[in-house]
Amino acid sequence: MATRIMVSASTGAMNALLGKLTTLMGEEFSKLKNLRKEVKFISDELGSMKGTLEMLGDVENLDPQTERWRDTLREMSYDIEDIIDDFMHHIGEKSKNRWFARKIARLLKEFRARYRIANRIKEIKALVLETSARRQRYKFDIPSSSDVSIDPRLATLYENAANLVGVQAPMHEIISWVNDKEKQLKVASVVGFGGLGKTTLVNEVYRSLKADFDCRAFVSVSQKPDITKLIHSLLSELRSETSSQICEFSILLNTLREYLRHKRYLIIIDDIWNADVWRVIKCFFPENGLGSRVIATTRIQDVAKACSSHHHDYILNMKPLSNEDSRRLFFSRIFGLEEACPHHLRDISLEILKKCGGLPLAIISISSMLASEGTQQKQRWEHVRDSLSSGTNLTLDGVRQILKLSYIDLPCHLKTCLLYLGMYPEDYTIERSNLERQWIAEGFITEENGQDGAEAAKKYFNEMVNRSLIQPVEFDSKGSVTRCKVHDMMLDLILHKSKKENFLTIIDDPQAITGMDYKPRRLSIRLDVGSNGRTILPRNISMSHVRTVMFFGRSQNTPPLSEFKFLRVLFFDLDHATVDLIGLCKLYQLRYLWISCFCSYQLPTQIRVLQQLQTLDLVSCSSVPSDIVYLAGLVHLNVDTWLPNGIGNLKSLQHLCRFDILVNSLYNIRSLRELTNLRYLIISCDYYAEDMDSRMDALRSSLESLCSLQCLFISLTGFIDGLVPLSPPLAPYRLERLIVSWKCRFSRVPSWMGELCNLRELQCTFCELLNDGVGILAELLFLTDLDLKVGRSIREPIIISGEGAFPALKRFKLRLSRASYLTFQAGAMPKLEMLKLMFNARAPEQNRIAPTGIEHLLALEELHAEIDCDGIRESEKSSVESGLMSAINMHRNRPRVIIDLWDNN
Repeated sequence: MATRIMVSASTGAMNALLGKLTTLMGEEFSKLKNLRKEVKFISDELGSMKGTLEMLGDVENLDPQTERWRDTLREMSYDIEDIIDDFMHHIGEKSKNRWFARKIARLLKEFRARYRIANRIKEIKALVLETSARRQRYKFDIPSSSDVSIDPRLATLYENAANLVGVQAPMHEIISWVNDKEKQLKVASVVGFGGLGKTTLVNEVYRSLKADFDCRAFVSVSQKPDITKLIHSLLSELRSETSSQICEFSILLNTLREYLRHKRYLIIIDDIWNADVWRVIKCFFPENGLGSRVIATTRIQDVAKACSSHHHDYILNMKPLSNEDSRRLFFSRIFGLEEACPHHLRDISLEILKKCGGLPLAIISISSMLASEGTQQKQRWEHVRDSLSSGTNLTLDGVRQILKLSYIDLPCHLKTCLLYLGMYPEDYTIERSNLERQWIAEGFITEENGQDGAEAAKKYFNEMVNRSLIQPVEFDSKGSVTRCKVHDMMLDLILHKSKKENFLTIIDDPQAITGMDYKPRRLSIRLDVGSNGRTILPRNISMSHVRTVMFFGRSQNTPPLSEFKFLRVLFFDLDHATVDLIGLCKLYQLRYLWISCFCSYQLPTQIRVLQQLQTLDLVSCSSVPSDIVYLAGLVHLNVDTWLPNGIGNLKSLQHLCRFDILVNSLYNIRSLRELTNLRYLIISCDYYAEDMDSRMDALRSSLESLCSLQCLFISLTGFIDGLVPLSPPLAPYRLERLIVSWKCRFSRVPSWMGELCNLRELQCTFCELLNDGVGILAELLFLTDLDLKVGRSIREPIIISGEGAFPALKRFKLRLSRASYLTFQAGAMPKLEMLKLMFNARAPEQNRIAPTGIEHLLALEELHAEIDCDGIRESEKSSVESGLMSAINMHRNRPRVIIDLWDNN
């Protein structure tokens, strides 16, 4: 089902504008016949112009006059929509309220109102006539555009390590260098042109070797690094914990060096652009004589030499793929195998590959584009071949030209969504959920004919991953991407296109915005320690027409919001800034507000006027206004504080995060049952209250009514057996994820878990795990991820049956006292790829350390064991490890093994 895009990079706000003009021609305005006639003229004229804009959007090379007219028309659509929004706001337009028509009728009877409306319509008509007349004067030639058939894929395609092409030889070379007997700290540099696969290579090295080191980290640097933030990221990853506290550089440096002093560490520093930056970074790493290794990537030879300045250091020069590897990568991406390529496309494919110059990024971009179309028409492939220049010679322009072809091939809605990624800084890890909600808030994706805009956004995101336009960083249990990045070569193209389309503007100093031909529409403001957020925007340029503002970096303050009249999206990712929210309630078009937990701010006492607001994400918010319950359009709410009574009014709510059943009233807990559109819910409670039984009863009753719930996170305290439903559901549970924190537990596996027929991921603690409980979980047909903790000592064997048990399970984590009590029968868990066991090595009555029947897990690829060896001798630790390895060696696939032995020291 097609989704109508209200706002796009090529047509601006034209679709949204035509819809609002239709409202102006409604029944009440028909009483003013002359006015209605004027509005109809404007609507007809703009409708014609819209068709022209859509045609021009698919044409790359326009003559300067036509291009200028197109840009003027696009900008005019934004300006006219702002005029209409402003007008409707002033007359109190509320499209869903019955008194709207009556209020308009009353106002139209007033002379002043008629005069004001007439002037606004004249203003709009003058803009339209001037733009139309310009086209007639210059008689623009509008070239025809080529039609490209896109077959959108809903399933995302991901590459795994086994399918990577051309990395095995350099990977083994680096691994042999890392694994030599040299005890000194050594640094390796991987140098090569952007898009050659440096990051892919070192990532595979990192994945292969990280278990051999005491600690490890992988961080990206980028062209303009914030060194303090970089060292903070290093510490967070090394210690596997997230801290909101960013200290002074000297304190962080001392903390990092002290942490690494007695550890063998492996650290990847990706994408260094400057030798001076490396001279600072190398101070991070103490020489401790333990065989630590650092691997850096860069595209600059002098930087590589600076990183590897000692005789025992090493430089690897990345080379383009060989002809054989190029073919493997290209054909596997489109057909699965080279042999599957149709004969009539064989020669054309080789010609396309020759023009890609062995550059993996170029090959992946072109092959992904062809794969997404699913066409085997020779004419289309010839068009792709002819569109590429003769060899890239590994130049920036050459790669940009190849990526540009992938961009041109995109349908209009995907072009717009892709350009929006340019709002984020280089190497920024983008949260998928944030990005999709921002697209919706901007109007790039809308609901039509009952289609859910959130589902459409997911499809668009998957399509861009499928086309290799964005790079996955993290995945959920279903294999969907949850976080992503943009390759810097793709980002270069995005920013180039965005500037040409006046789609977004990056501001890192007050001069960056001066001299622009058009009004800024979207601002990405990059601040550093020396920036003054209040003066970053020049006073002589109006910001009232800006639709999105995003802040990144570090600054003590932010500019006043009163400057941004028509803002839709407001995003603050700043470190320790004081965010000025005075004027927030004047942003009557605001749909999305996100403020990081590092910022301090104070919400206004009333926000009821923000009736367009869809997303309110304020993790560190200490209190919310009492009228928040009247935001009827709110879809996503994330606040870590109490909510005023009346949350049952929020009928549109789909995501509710951090609902604390202790601080919220009993009335609100009962009101949860009214949020029948809720899909994602986090329930929390850190303490035990006297009336906890009544609160748990109310929560249980409410959960039974949440028929749309897909993800439930529970972070309570103590036993939660009271969450057992009172009665079977009227319809099958839709729950796909049930995550229960380790602070709370069930006595045994409750029988109602067997009714969660759509469950894909389960994490929880049971006081005891008996075989009847295992049987309940084993019948969950779609369960792929299972993470269990058994609280009490195991007293009887846990047997995983081989009779169809856990048919879909891929990842299994189990914390228990004795692994030897675990038995896998033949045929058990037929799809299990990863098994992680956490157990105790001290149980004196154990005759063996390992589970029985690991060899029956036929799909097993990795076994990870975390063994508590506190109180046992070093010699006993060796026997523990060898006992586990003996069990693993019985497996025919020889799975990868990671064994962590730890004690209180």
